[in-house]
Amino acid sequence: MTKSRLFTAVAAAFLLLAGALTTAGPAGAADCPRGEFCVWQNANFAGQRANWSGDDRWWESWIADTDSSWANHGISGPGIKDHVRVYSSASLGGHMTICLTPGQEVGYNGAANDKGDSHTWAMSC
Repeated sequence: MTKSRLFTAVAAAFLLLAGALTTAGPAGAADCPRGEFCVWQNANFAGQRANWSGDDRWWESWIADTDSSWANHGISGPGIKDHVRVYSSASLGGHMTICLTPGQEVGYNGAANDKGDSHTWAMSC
C-alpha cells in the first residue's frame, strides 16, 4: 500500500469515527445510569437519588412524596416499554403526577413536586 493510500484510509477511518462520536448526542445533565429511571429529592438533580430499571409499586419512605426532579434514561426500541409514569399513591394508584418520554429529564415540575409514590414503565404517556 502506498503512503498516499494509507493516508487516505487512515483519514477516512478517523472521519468515520469522529462522525460517530459527534452524532451520539449530548450527555444528559442528570447523573442517571443508562437503562434507569432516576428521581432526586431536590430540584435540578440535586440531593439524594433513587433509581430503578423496572417498575416500583411502593417507593421507599425516604423518596416517597419528596421527588423534585426526574430523568428517564431507559432503553428504547420496538416493543420496549420506554416511557415512565409516576403515580401519587402506592400500587400505581391515585393520579399520574408526571410522565417522561425516553431521554427526558425534568429539573423541576411544580405540579408533580413531592407527589410521587410509585412508577411503571409504559409504551406511552
